[in-house]
Amino acid sequence: MGEDSMRSRVFDGWQDKPLDQIMSLCRDAIEDPEYPAARRWREAGGKIVGHFQVYFPEEIAHAAGLLPIKISGAQVEGMEAESHFGSYLCSIIKTSLEVALTRKIELDMFVTHPICDAARNLAAIWGRNFPYKCQILYLPQNPNSKHSLTYLTHEYERLKLDLQELAGREITENDLRDSLAIYNKGRALMRGLYDIKRETPWLVSGEEAFCLTALAGLIPREEYNEFMQAILPQIKQRQRQEQDKMRVVFEGGFCEHPPVDLLQTIDRSCYLVDDDLMIGLRWFLDDVAAAGDPIKNLAEAYLENSSYSPVQHDLRKPKEDMLLQRIRDARAEAAIITAAKMCEPGLEEQVTYSKMLDEEGIPYFVSEFEENQTTFDHLGIQLETFVENLIFS
Repeated sequence: MGEDSMRSRVFDGWQDKPLDQIMSLCRDAIEDPEYPAARRWREAGGKIVGHFQVYFPEEIAHAAGLLPIKISGAQVEGMEAESHFGSYLCSIIKTSLEVALTRKIELDMFVTHPICDAARNLAAIWGRNFPYKCQILYLPQNPNSKHSLTYLTHEYERLKLDLQELAGREITENDLRDSLAIYNKGRALMRGLYDIKRETPWLVSGEEAFCLTALAGLIPREEYNEFMQAILPQIKQRQRQEQDKMRVVFEGGFCEHPPVDLLQTIDRSCYLVDDDLMIGLRWFLDDVAAAGDPIKNLAEAYLENSSYSPVQHDLRKPKEDMLLQRIRDARAEAAIITAAKMCEPGLEEQVTYSKMLDEEGIPYFVSEFEENQTTFDHLGIQLETFVENLIFS
């Protein structure tokens, strides 16, 4: 994206403010269904590529001078979108289309993925309602195949051609390497945030960590990196005392994410020391290699150096084993196993996770959510009871 990316700041006003106010601004930015940062980018003459959950190679769009925006639903009533879907679908599918139909966000391209039947069909429904290109990025269904790297490299090359056409310019290897470096830096900052969550969770709440991570999907990554470089030292310097709270892992927010108020409810009873929230933005476990073919490096990192999710079917990464490792690495005492309502991949994994946790003797709390949920009193009481039973049993 280079110099063009900093021609106009789209997330501003946080400098020189107290940390609590900055956190509030961050939450406002990610909860605003009008996508104010995207609007400022467009007003400055920029073009936007919207991409649906879970993972998208943002580096390729960034290298073209485009702004990749993570379309992950909103707390809106899906009145316009309702007529385009059946009743028994998760909320995020409907509200993502709703924000586009009601012109809360204006895109120049939309990309979805076949992570479930609803998401696969989203490109066709989106394409019937907008003049710009809407497509599916087919990530490998069988990442264990010896042909998966070649296949995914070709798929990324196909995407690159479409992004070049939209941007009206060639994406060079140097452009891609520059973008890889910028995104590697951003992911390192996210890893730093999660290190704080695991080691000193009283310094950053689950709500705050989610907001800080989600912001990366809404603004240019250069801006995000600058922001996080300023924020992380302030978090480490907070004068907060450790409380007697149970350490828990939250699992089930890989696609549709829970309302921030739900995370706030969990924070009142527990330390949320790890999770799979916004996992697509921090998919890689380490830096993507800079030397060699950057497109192939991105594809290889997706296959060989990535986290896990119910929507990636990799036999080398049994999801119950990966969750167990997450719990152990975070030294968690219990797990909160959730799923979005009507989410088939998420609800299926609850059974597998529950069986493993029973076998390992790890306490767990099972729940479900939807992004438009507004009341959490009942959930809060259930969670407090769960924690108290463990503490006093």
